[in-house]
Parts: sequence; structure tokens; C-alpha cells
Amino acid sequence: MICEFCGKQTVERKVKRQHRLRGRLYIVENVPAEVCTECGERYFHARVLDEIDRFLETSHTVKDKIEVEVVSF
Repeated sequence: MICEFCGKQTVERKVKRQHRLRGRLYIVENVPAEVCTECGERYFHARVLDEIDRFLETSHTVKDKIEVEVVSF
């Protein structure tokens, strides 16, 4: 596909995604995405995002936990 921001070509890669669901923040690894080879913009297919939601709503293995600060600027 073509990047909407810079007009360059994208390639499929596996990336980390910050994903919010029901007020919780998750970092999901190995998510398929189209990534622009020039600017790095990432595009996710709707079916992939739906699959992530379904995955997180079921029992799943937690690889690691980290502490995240929330601040107002």
C-alpha cells in the first residue's frame, strides 16, 4: 500500500503496539502491520485490531509487567 503521509511504499512487518481496552493499557508484540519504508508510519488492518481485542478479553499469558507514569502537560 502507499503511505498517506509521504506517498512511499509500505511493507508488512511485525511490530509492538500500544493498545487500550476497557481503560487498560497493553503492549502487544508481534502485531502484523504495514509500515512505511520512508517515514515509519504504521497501518493496522481492522481485523487485526479486532483479533487483539478478542485475545485480550480471554485468558492469556502475560509476558512481563511494567510501571507506567501518567502525567499532564
